[in-house]
Amino acid sequence: MFQYTQAQKRALRLLGGPAGHVMLFGGSRSGKTFALCCAILARAGKATGSRHAIIRRHFNGVKTSIGMDTLPKALHLRFPNWRAVYNQSDSVFRLANGSEIWLIGLDDAQRADKILGKEFATVYFNECSELDYSSVQTALTRLAQNCPEIRNKAFYDCNPPSKSHWAYRVFIQKLQPIDRTPLKNPGDYDAMLINPADNRENLPAGYIENTLGGLSQRQQKRFLLGEWLDDTEGALWRQSMIDSARVVNAPELVRVVVGVDPAVTAGEESDRTGIVAAGMGVDGDFYVLADRSIKTDPLGWCREVVKLYREYDGDRVVGEVNNGGDLIEGLLRQVDPDIAFRAVRASHGKIIRAEPAAALYEKGRVHHVGRFPELEEEMTGFVPLMSKDSPDRMDALVWALAELAKGGQRFILA
Repeated sequence: MFQYTQAQKRALRLLGGPAGHVMLFGGSRSGKTFALCCAILARAGKATGSRHAIIRRHFNGVKTSIGMDTLPKALHLRFPNWRAVYNQSDSVFRLANGSEIWLIGLDDAQRADKILGKEFATVYFNECSELDYSSVQTALTRLAQNCPEIRNKAFYDCNPPSKSHWAYRVFIQKLQPIDRTPLKNPGDYDAMLINPADNRENLPAGYIENTLGGLSQRQQKRFLLGEWLDDTEGALWRQSMIDSARVVNAPELVRVVVGVDPAVTAGEESDRTGIVAAGMGVDGDFYVLADRSIKTDPLGWCREVVKLYREYDGDRVVGEVNNGGDLIEGLLRQVDPDIAFRAVRASHGKIIRAEPAAALYEKGRVHHVGRFPELEEEMTGFVPLMSKDSPDRMDALVWALAELAKGGQRFILA
């Protein structure tokens, strides 16, 4: 027999309370999305003919995560006698009482404009860490359906990003994120922390201790403990900058490059070899595809480079040769004689190489296809002139982006 966790029971009371805006934040697999889907279904069942929107930055994400997983699961476990029909062409669940639950991805502008032309009783921003505030404000203008049975509400959830994100300022600091003035009605905004430990009985063995416990300390704060992260003062990258441009899938790619920041020794004190694949899409933006950085002997990382190059049908490998010289190209050609390789030399400091790449992120032109915790930690922790550790993954990323950008804008590295 199905039972909510104690944390989900508290969350549902909050979602059904007086606040018009409610956010559930916390670590990965904590039961946030399930509780929110149950709350929306309950509202849809109570108000005949009501409409409810579940919004995410990317349509593939909301379709896969919500439409094909959590929402059907909530229907089956919590409302087993309800009949809901999913219309795939419109991406809408229709209940027997005429209520509708629409799935919206803001990356599909034509579909989003069509759906957001309607009025809704509930707007749920799933993974709101990936959304910019202007998109949220626009969607909230559609929270305008007149349903006497229920009060119109906006729901939000996220794995908490950095404290510079609008969600932290609105729900935790109770400030307008643009001008930092106090919210006019702070009591209308409420939030609750819910973490994986609260959902332990529904998680596979070892997920908390091994999977989440194996993340870096910074990533554990976010995905295990549900803590809002401090931006590293002076860092070129912010977590919110990366999150806001993250995608589920890359578009068609016109060019793929594997960047390499090699280690030429394999001792315990040796650096890791940074190996990152990135591509340029038909839209002209850049997509980070994989991070296969590894600590091994030179021939071992060369095999990993060639494997990644072949996996993504790469056009070129670009590698820094300050320390290895001709040895690096020679080892790569031992593994694959036909590999396209270009050697690069870093004649100036890392800040000169990294700043143009960070500028592309600031413009929203670099998208991580999925999550790369170790790479993102290096990026958000890198402070020019202060960082002592060699950011191997970051350097490999920067070389790959530099090579991809050569044909477009000016991108000075050395």
